[in-house]
Amino acid sequence: MSFTVIEQVPARLNRSELAVPGSNPVFLEKAQKSNADIVFLDLEDAVAPDDKVQARKNIIEALNDLDWSAKTVSVRINGLDTHYMYRDVIDIVEQAGQHLDLIMIPKAGTACDIYALDMLVTQIEAAKGHPNRIGFEMIIETALGMQNVNEIAAASPRNESLHFGVADYAASTKARTTGIGGPNEDYHVLTDKDDAGNRQVHWGDMWHYPITQMVIAARANGLRPIDGPFGDFSDAEGYLAQAKRAATLGCEGKWAIHPSQIELANQAFSPSEKEITKATRILEAMEQAQKEGKGAVALDGRLIDIASIKQAEVMVAAAKQIAALDK
Repeated sequence: MSFTVIEQVPARLNRSELAVPGSNPVFLEKAQKSNADIVFLDLEDAVAPDDKVQARKNIIEALNDLDWSAKTVSVRINGLDTHYMYRDVIDIVEQAGQHLDLIMIPKAGTACDIYALDMLVTQIEAAKGHPNRIGFEMIIETALGMQNVNEIAAASPRNESLHFGVADYAASTKARTTGIGGPNEDYHVLTDKDDAGNRQVHWGDMWHYPITQMVIAARANGLRPIDGPFGDFSDAEGYLAQAKRAATLGCEGKWAIHPSQIELANQAFSPSEKEITKATRILEAMEQAQKEGKGAVALDGRLIDIASIKQAEVMVAAAKQIAALDK
């Protein structure tokens, strides 16, 4: 273990993160009643330029008038390169900041972006006397952001999570795709010919590398890594496959751009009963081994050691969070 101890961000369930356009008050009210762990009220891509001002007013009204006490709520502001951003931050934090848990920063490109927003939010909170400290979610969705992902992750004590914005990332890197997440039929390899001259096609995951980079940066700074959108909300099977892949790589959750994706995300990022039982047995076996002065022990024919304990503790802790939410 390094002498450098990684401080973990506040423990929030982040299995599903529902995107809700601020321009639609009906959707805002429905989101507050949804089963999503986190809801982000959107002022950016989901809102047309002519609707930005009204959407901001809608979000302020929703934060103040609806009961968000059972929900973690975030607001995705407009980009730092737009003239909407400063008013998004000032108006929302001044008028409804006491009801806001997180601010989502789109297209985070450098650590300076996060520093600038931190300065602004800190001044507003101090001036208004808000009792809570608003956290930051950063979307890594450009080549610049991916190049600087480690610095971005460490840029502010407000930072809580990194998100992979696959669509804008694809545009930024000029990837040959028009989809929002998911596989690409051209991203494949062929096996050698068999005795009959046949070849197998093996599709790959073209987003594996950037998601892995984001996960590493997040975990190295105690943040939550979150997978972004899957555009085909009619394809539940495809969404679930992408979510399970993200979970395997270390992500804690995934966006839901449609209410139908909420339960899929909650399912994919919740440990199963079988996994919880196994993790509990590992902890019990290691507790007994430590009483006997052993550093490792066999369980079901497999070696388990201190690293196994850490993995099991994470799973059991997640199960307890989910059980508490269900109550």
